[in-house]
Parts: sequence; structure tokens; C-alpha cells
Amino acid sequence: MKIMTIIGARPQFIKAAPVSVALREAGLTEFILHTGQHYDTMMSDVFFDDMRIPKPDLNIDVGSSHHGHQTGQMLIRIEQVLMDVSPDKVLIYGDTNSTLAGALASRKLHIPLAHIEAGLRSFNRTMPEETNRIVADHCADILFCPTQTAIDNLRKEGITEGVHLVGDTMVDALMQFITVAEKKSSILTDLDLQIGDYYLATVHRPYNTDDSDKLAKIVTALNSLDKRVIFPLPPRTRKKFVNQYGEPFTDNWDNIQLIEPLGYLDMLLLEKNARMILTDSGGIQKEAYILGVPCITLRPETEWIETVSAGWNTIVGTDIDKIIASTQQPIPLESPDPVFGKGDAAKEIVGIITSEP
Repeated sequence: MKIMTIIGARPQFIKAAPVSVALREAGLTEFILHTGQHYDTMMSDVFFDDMRIPKPDLNIDVGSSHHGHQTGQMLIRIEQVLMDVSPDKVLIYGDTNSTLAGALASRKLHIPLAHIEAGLRSFNRTMPEETNRIVADHCADILFCPTQTAIDNLRKEGITEGVHLVGDTMVDALMQFITVAEKKSSILTDLDLQIGDYYLATVHRPYNTDDSDKLAKIVTALNSLDKRVIFPLPPRTRKKFVNQYGEPFTDNWDNIQLIEPLGYLDMLLLEKNARMILTDSGGIQKEAYILGVPCITLRPETEWIETVSAGWNTIVGTDIDKIIASTQQPIPLESPDPVFGKGDAAKEIVGIITSEP
């Protein structure tokens, strides 16, 4: 059986890594198509190196662009690759434009489609990711859900066939690589950080980066916290940051330490040892929960409501006072429940892929 995996962005590399290993262990052939949605070395190549993912068989190098143009270019090129390779099944991950283009191309060519991380809903249609995940789910033949909430969401939309509760492959990846990070990463020493004595912040969603007022509120709040804030700047955020504040890597900040994007191992170690994490990333919210690190979500909602219900995630949006106040809340006394699985999602996914038509 030949499987085509379509990926293009940092979170997808992480989710795909354990599945790629499991596919090969099961004797299946995997063709990895990289759309080039994330093209910067520190947002792409380093993840393949850190996580020992096989290099992509093909990178179609779409790069950055407006949503419609980027998705359209992906759709055209993915369709041609699908016709050339003729896979038995296609695997897509998450909710990016790569996910959407892969779903549409596969559906139109009648190639069985599996969506990993299906059923997530933020119920905010202004987010492009929400549209992507909804369309992908309604195109998919096999839907791999990380939580019961995701299954319930699909049921409400009339999707009940081919739905499987398997847990989250990010748990698989984190459990596999956290010990590697602890042995190999020197990021705490490099940045002169003490365990539990800093905050980690990430901002990348257009909701925040494309709105100068929201970005300013986040920066003001971060710069007012009681501990140093480590703030990696991915290319998109850096561009917006430069437009608003000028050259970012200066000493003009009281609390914020801006750094270049990090590889997976360095980022894991920073997440594990932070006092709290402030982010608009869905994946990092989830990683924080798995690691038992309190998270503050810089959005008005989250698709990972389990993290909020358990008391490990606080939704604050971009309200300056709420952001600052949330960093002073006590850390939960009880460890997080394993609501995202126990680290065996990839093997279960591959078992279902090989058994379903």
C-alpha cells in the first residue's frame, strides 16, 4: 500500500513524525509531499533533522502568499502529483492551507482521504483554520479524532462514518523526544535561564499579527510581566513586528527577549521549564497541557476546550489586564489527565489505515 502524506507547516511535521515511523514499521510505502507553506529553515528543515523524519520526496515550494493564491497554487500542484504518484490513500494533518488543498485535490480525484486531528472546532469562522478543518473533515473518508469532544463535534455535523477516537500523535512525538531534548538541547544555558523563572510567548496567527492594535496590546502586556519573556519570532510575526516596531533584535525592551525561531528540541525544553506559556498556537496549548505547564491563550476561544476545563489553560484574548493577571494565578495542584491519549495514536492510526478500504 502506498500512502501520500501531505504536510507543509511546523505543527504538521510534529504530528506526522510518529505516523511516518509507524507506516514504515508496518511495511507500507510513504511518499511525503511538502507544500513549502513553511519554507524558512528554522520552521521547516530543522524539524526534519530534529525528529528524524525522512526528507520529503517532493517539495512543491509554494511559499508564502495570500490565502487564496497560496491554496490555489497548492491545489494545482498537488493534483498533478497525485495523478503522477497514484497513491492508495492520502494523509492530511490539522487545519492549514496545505490541509485544505490536499483534501480538495484528493476528493476530486476520488482517492481515499484520511484526516488526522479531525473534529476540532473553535466556532470562530473568522479564523481561516476553522474553514480549512471543516472542509477537510467533510471531504475525508477516515477521520482520526484526538478527543471525544472532536467526535461529538463531527456527530453534530452529521459525520459518523469512518470516525475513530485514537488520541493525538503530538503526545507520541512529545513522549518520544522530550528525553532527547533534555540530553541534546543547551537552550536554557544559551539563554541563561533558570527553571520556572521565565515566561515563554509565541504569536503567529493572523488574528493577532495582522491587527496592529492587538499586537500592541500583547507586546505591552508581555513587557509588563514580572519575569523575563522569551519570545521566538517566526518569519510572519517578525515581518509584522518590524513594520510596527522596527528592527526587533534590540535592547529596547524591559522584559521581552526576542529570539530567532527554534527547532523542535529547543522549543520542547523551553516549554517544559517555563513558569507559564502565553500563546495563540493550538499545538503549543496542547503541548503545555501534556507537559503540565500552565498556558494563557492569546485568543478569544480555543479548539482545545479540555485544557480549559481542566484548569491548565486560561483564555484571555488580547486584554492587557487579563494577560497580566493570569500570569499570577496559582499552578493547578493535580497533574493533567491524559485526555489526548497515552502515546500510541500513531500505531492505532496505521492499523486502521491498513484495515479500512
